[in-house]
Amino acid sequence: MNIGEMLDEIKSKVKEDQNLGKKFLETRRDAEPLTAFCKECRKLGYEIYEMDLIEAGEEFYAAIKRSTNGGGENSPVLKGENDFYEMFFAELETQTEREI
Repeated sequence: MNIGEMLDEIKSKVKEDQNLGKKFLETRRDAEPLTAFCKECRKLGYEIYEMDLIEAGEEFYAAIKRSTNGGGENSPVLKGENDFYEMFFAELETQTEREI
């Protein structure tokens, strides 16, 4: 299972358990938020480490760039598409706002 699939499963679990979502949101306040986030993932049984998370986003972004317009200089600039961590929280925060 790749990082994206693991994060999707975690998001599904968070939708079912608000307390789990709060735990993940609390990691943002940690002195090392990415490390705290990955620790929470591992507590759930998902072997996600900081560099794996960063690398997965970079690889995903590179694949998108290569697939558009030959991957050359004229490829579209994609903002935030390489940061799975930030995308996870953007979705979690949106979900939390809907529930309030």
